[in-house]
Amino acid sequence: MEDKFKNGAGPKRFDYNVLADATCHFSDDQKLGEGGFGSVYRGFIADLNLDVAIKRVSSSSKQGKKEYSSEVTIISQMRHRNLVQLVGWCHRGDKLLLVYQLMPNGSLDAHLYNDEKMLPWSLRYDIILGIGSALLYLHQDCEQGVLHRDIKPSNVMLDDTFNAKLGDFGLARLVDHEQGTHMTELAGTMGYMDPECTTTGRFSTESDMYSFGVVLLEVACGRRPVVVLQDNTVIHLAQQVSELYRNGDLRLNGDFNVPQMERVLAVGPEPESVHQAGHEHAAVRGADGDLLATCPLSKVRSIFRSGRPASSI
Repeated sequence: MEDKFKNGAGPKRFDYNVLADATCHFSDDQKLGEGGFGSVYRGFIADLNLDVAIKRVSSSSKQGKKEYSSEVTIISQMRHRNLVQLVGWCHRGDKLLLVYQLMPNGSLDAHLYNDEKMLPWSLRYDIILGIGSALLYLHQDCEQGVLHRDIKPSNVMLDDTFNAKLGDFGLARLVDHEQGTHMTELAGTMGYMDPECTTTGRFSTESDMYSFGVVLLEVACGRRPVVVLQDNTVIHLAQQVSELYRNGDLRLNGDFNVPQMERVLAVGPEPESVHQAGHEHAAVRGADGDLLATCPLSKVRSIFRSGRPASSI
């Protein structure tokens, strides 16, 4: 696996001891978070005068080595302002580590559900446009297409000025632009995963866009995508759009741009798409997010569902 990462002028290989020193030997005091993939630590690399986030892959993770390889080989080729930058990597024995630029404001989900410090609408809208710009790059603008396959708020990081940076490419796959759908193992997070993927096992850019649509609703409404009632009935956020329309996140007390809120709710998945296959989506076009920002509401819905390139408007 090492030979795969030695070529190129992108991320650099770090010595394990350098990363251990950077994190005070992976002290719990430096831990930023933990998941199935492993733990993430805050670190400071003195030689580079750089604050970083270091992900240490769990040695007990069955998917760990595969996801580590996928993350390095894919994200190391990507350069975009709305993607988390991979600074480097380390592979020593069973120790697998990834080094990223530090995102001082953490992940989007931590802010969406923080009642003490509400994320204002202006930042939410800019974050939405940033995620859309990243997906457009992955799906259409980079040399080889990329399916992310796990788009959700916890994988959207925020820098010191709350610019969105899409990260965690452990489940991502490189694909040919000309090929429509791709048969692969089931991956993703329930609630965000395109229902068509669970029934067909096929992923596509439309699958990523379905997940993006769910994130749009979640950001606009401040509600998690799936709620399980006491009688075990499962309610998806998309099924509540009609009652949330124009209101958005009630905690905002109406302090939002109404046309922007309408466009965001219009682009999110419709209730029937939660249960039925065959829906199509198109990426958000424009460095400044002009598809969401300037198109009439009807055209946004039409373009998003038709699958036509947004550049055709």
